[in-house]
Amino acid sequence: MMMKKPTALLILALALVFSFLSVKQSVAQSVKKGMIKVTILYPNGEGKTFDMDYYATKHIPMVKRLFGDDMKGATIDKGVAGGAPGAPVPYLAIGTLYFENIAAFQNGMKTYAQEIRADIPKFTNITPVVQISEVVE
Repeated sequence: MMMKKPTALLILALALVFSFLSVKQSVAQSVKKGMIKVTILYPNGEGKTFDMDYYATKHIPMVKRLFGDDMKGATIDKGVAGGAPGAPVPYLAIGTLYFENIAAFQNGMKTYAQEIRADIPKFTNITPVVQISEVVE
């Protein structure tokens, strides 16, 4: 029996959602209280551009390669809407990197900051905002 297109599309959409959730869950399982979370925010605004494909397939994999085992995980969020109906998205993208401690991040940045920053113009014209946090829960 042949599936109707809407049913097939629904099944594909659900499969993609579950695949995404399993990746997010694996990162969440490796994140522990006391770890360091580096959040890189790319604010939206007039004339701002962001190449999500490059960021996801080139930039973040490069960052993972450079930091190696010191980086415990990463996630990428794509902004889709603001908090109120019809409000513009405040951030086009948000990247998060997880480390056991702040020294692991800072030591890597001492070595690789120039290479990481040199790659930014390849995917955006936005100056990112960076926040370093401690995972509390």
